[in-house]
Amino acid sequence: MLKKAFFTNSSGILFSRIFGFLRDLLTANILGAGILSDIFFAAFKFPNLFRRIFGEGAFAQSFLPSLIGAKRKSSFIVSTFLIFACSIFLLSLFVWFFSGFFTKILAYGFSEEKIFLARPIVVINFWYLELVFITTFLSALLQYKNIFWVNAYNTVLLNIFMILSLLIAKNYEGMQIVYLLSYGVLCGGVAQILLHFYPLYQAKYLKIFLVGCKDIFLFITKKSKNHAKKFYQESIKSFFKQFFPAMIGSSTAQIAAFIDTILASFLATGSISYLYYANRIFQLPLAIFAIAISTALFPTIARAIKNQEEEKAKNLLKQSFWFLMILLTLCTLGGILLKNEIIFLLYEHGNFLREHTLVTANVFAIYLLGLIPFGLAKIFSLWLYAHKKQGKAALISTISLGVGLICSVISMQFLEVYGLALASSISGFILFILTIKHFGIKNFFWIIASKKYFLLLTMLLILEFLILKTFLTFVHI
Repeated sequence: MLKKAFFTNSSGILFSRIFGFLRDLLTANILGAGILSDIFFAAFKFPNLFRRIFGEGAFAQSFLPSLIGAKRKSSFIVSTFLIFACSIFLLSLFVWFFSGFFTKILAYGFSEEKIFLARPIVVINFWYLELVFITTFLSALLQYKNIFWVNAYNTVLLNIFMILSLLIAKNYEGMQIVYLLSYGVLCGGVAQILLHFYPLYQAKYLKIFLVGCKDIFLFITKKSKNHAKKFYQESIKSFFKQFFPAMIGSSTAQIAAFIDTILASFLATGSISYLYYANRIFQLPLAIFAIAISTALFPTIARAIKNQEEEKAKNLLKQSFWFLMILLTLCTLGGILLKNEIIFLLYEHGNFLREHTLVTANVFAIYLLGLIPFGLAKIFSLWLYAHKKQGKAALISTISLGVGLICSVISMQFLEVYGLALASSISGFILFILTIKHFGIKNFFWIIASKKYFLLLTMLLILEFLILKTFLTFVHI
């Protein structure tokens, strides 16, 4: 079951990322790396951050353990959905009314002219938050039933609709292209939701929703006041105590990239775009391997911990660690060796020039320094989430983020856009070290105690070190 879930997740993510790269190729071709691309990427950054945080584990890592332990599962499902859906809708309205303020937050270094142009784009993209929450919520319900393919493949639809909007936009100019691309995001979000309906029907969730709505109605009309109070204490309150720390704990890389966008707005025009294009490729191996494994592994780990089968959970982590470590090492090695070729093949077309390729390639290579620690931290954090230690995970993530922010502010003064990428990688190492500390040093040494893989890994790391040293000397870091 675990292998099937992993390959389903990884194949779906790979398929989605292929379309994502086609989307980025068209974006680079049509928008290039200038004011138009900076406006769209700044506006899309927060919805995209929200999508990654929710879609890549933060919601499921608190929702699934709570759902597994909930006595009134139907009531818990409906209540959670209504609370989130209504809250996000109100937030989106708030952003609509105060679009200037939020645009300034998203791109603080923008000029007044850029902010004026970006305001309506920020509002349009912000409505995607509601759509992506519904998508993530429905995917989590299917994961509870061990149905992973919908979650893995639904992002393809977002990319397809964005590609279609870009193809239509080829006949337009200036901000019209950015508007069309933003509306493509909303159409993709609606399509993602629709993809879930038939699998939910097959999994017999329709009856669960009806029962849950009936229970909530009784709670609201106070016909079942005592049950409502007990339900709130046991399920809803417990869930939210886990959710907010889990959201912080799962999102270090995404929040770091979001902060980088704000800081990059103070640098030369195109800096936001360089970071975006490079980070998109960096996220590919992270998603295909680390996120796919952690998504497939978590329901099994959570059930094993709940049933007090910790030895089984540790064996699953050990298998996943070695598989992931070797794959991420190879990805880092290959990415740094072929950085210029990768960026050239994917992006150097139309308005994306050779000078853009060289800068983006170096930013990508520096991001790769953090690939292994970010990826491994994903699977070891599952241990904390399964034990309902979301607070610990949040503290670790906050410290990592703080260190990364300090490094970003300092390094951007000397290395500009390269400094922001380097700070992100440093925060990845801090995240991994602190996660291992709370997982347990003794447990970690038991995980890595495998002579069969250790020699191969040592050789790969030595080769990687030599290449990294050569590269860092080349870019004078």
